[in-house]
Amino acid sequence: MAEQREPFADIVVLEDGFSIPDLKWRELAFVGALRAEGDYWARDPSRPLPPFRIPDLFPDGARFRVERRAGRAFVRPEQS
Repeated sequence: MAEQREPFADIVVLEDGFSIPDLKWRELAFVGALRAEGDYWARDPSRPLPPFRIPDLFPDGARFRVERRAGRAFVRPEQS
């Protein structure tokens, strides 16, 4: 049987970012922890960030591109 993972623990590290379950992504947007800024998403430090197994996935001041597919959100930090 496949291992069941909690959304905070289900993080897949990629070469250029990471992916999380789409449900967890929707939670981040719903609570306002991340807000849309044009084609990017940015961390809103005034809003609480739900827990994650890996700390600092969404550092203050960072912006991200997000692609949602196959039940996951693929998050890639903006390259400065």
